[in-house]
Amino acid sequence: MQPIEFQDPAEATHWQAVNDDVMGGVSQSDFQVENGKGIFHGELSLENGGGFASVRRAPHPPLQQVLAVADGVRLKVRGDGRTYQLRLKSHDLDDSSAYRARFTPKTDAWETIDLPWQAFEAVCRGRLLSDAPTLDPARIHRLGFLIADRRAGTFRLEVSRIESLNSH
Repeated sequence: MQPIEFQDPAEATHWQAVNDDVMGGVSQSDFQVENGKGIFHGELSLENGGGFASVRRAPHPPLQQVLAVADGVRLKVRGDGRTYQLRLKSHDLDDSSAYRARFTPKTDAWETIDLPWQAFEAVCRGRLLSDAPTLDPARIHRLGFLIADRRAGTFRLEVSRIESLNSH
């Protein structure tokens, strides 16, 4: 896939926060681009039955064609010791569902994380969907990041690159 990089500050305009306020929660998040990296940050709150924060990128036109022949997604990230999810929206699932893969990036250095398709599982509001179809990369139309680790407090995930994983 054409890598998603963060050299242009205008990349931030393609990302939208979706937090637990959609169900009464009070978590907050934002996505900014500075110094060549995307930064997903905010504060997770467990109040009012909440506990998640997320950002998603506007559809990226060549995404489907390139991911259809890829082996997964490769991230270059730096974290804060917390576990995050890469979420993939597919035309095969309803709007409240997604495929997720969890990852816990290092805090002291940039790290490349490979997420092969087999690492993704279908979920709806955090619950596994046992009857969902297997992820078909050609049907992916959106991606994003989510944190829902049941730990209140601030979080920060830095991303310098998102690209297709190709083993051939």
